[in-house]
Parts: sequence; C-alpha cells; structure tokens
Amino acid sequence: MTAVLPRCGWCGTDADYVAYHDEEWGVPVHDERRLFEFLVLEGAQAGLSWLTILKKRPAYRRAFSGFDPARVARYGRHERARLLADAGIVRNRLKIEAAIDNAGRFLAVQEAFGSFDAYLWRFVGGRPRQNRWRTLAEVPARTAEADALSRDLKARGFKFVGPVICYSLMQATGLVNDHVESCFRHAELRRP
Repeated sequence: MTAVLPRCGWCGTDADYVAYHDEEWGVPVHDERRLFEFLVLEGAQAGLSWLTILKKRPAYRRAFSGFDPARVARYGRHERARLLADAGIVRNRLKIEAAIDNAGRFLAVQEAFGSFDAYLWRFVGGRPRQNRWRTLAEVPARTAEADALSRDLKARGFKFVGPVICYSLMQATGLVNDHVESCFRHAELRRP
C-alpha cells in the first residue's frame, strides 16, 4: 500500500489540483512566458476558484498564443472577438481586455528592467521568502510585499492586479514558500 503524502489542505483530492500543488505551486519561476501566463491566469481567477482556471489552462494557452506577450500585445479587434467567443476560457470582457493590455505593459517592464523576472523578484530581494505556517488559517491573503507590487503594477497601468491577486501570483511563482510546514513540499522548497 502506498503512503499518502502530507499536503496543504487546499489542494484536496482532484488529480489536476494535486499535480499543480506537487509540481508547480511555490516553485520559483524565472521564465518570462510562464510569468506572463501566471499574471494572466491569476487575473482571470478573480472571483472564481483556482481549480476552474486550472481546468481551463490548456484552452488559455491556445487562446493566448502560448502566452507570448509580444503576440498578445498585438491583438486587435478580431482576436478580442475570438477570445470573447471562446468557451474554453473565462469570457469576461474586462478580464480579456486586461490580459491584452497587460501584455503591452509587461513588455514595457521588460524594457525598463531587462526582464519581468528581474522586476518581479526585487519585491522579495531576489530570493524566495521561506514562511513557516503551521495551518492554512495562518497563510495571509496579502502581505506588505504584495501590496507594494500591486501599487507599482497599477502605477504602470496594469489591471486585475490587486494585492490579493498579486499575493496569489507570488505564491504560484515561488516568490514565497507558503506550503504549510507539515506538507512534504515545504521542506523540498526550502532547499537552496
């Protein structure tokens, strides 16, 4: 009989959720396309469950040109209409417009900082914050760093980047290790 690994309680038993928890959540991301992907997906998730977005992720990858920010930034009226008609993604006009507009802003940040990665990681001093939460109830919905990131992104014209969305982005891309201490991934992600 195979032993069940101790995990963060939020991932439940859904196979996609468990795989996301075990393989991606909290793993430091430095790839520009992956960072843009998470920026778009976290914005799309606002008001919805992450599992809903996770199930739609393959459709998002197709719909948004593999999350190539340069291509997405060039989307015009035709592509916007195509996205609004795509049942595979969340067909919310404001979220779709934000994703396209944010692509251009993403490119501007790359130009200003050399990469979006360099920009983003400076909010945690270039290294993942290693938290030591014992229970899920201790994990905050936002932090001072997420508030600062949100303010800065908004000042640069980004949309759907409130502090809670920014903290979710930081958790997903490994800027913080928010696995609870009893989760097997917590120790794995603490290793240098």
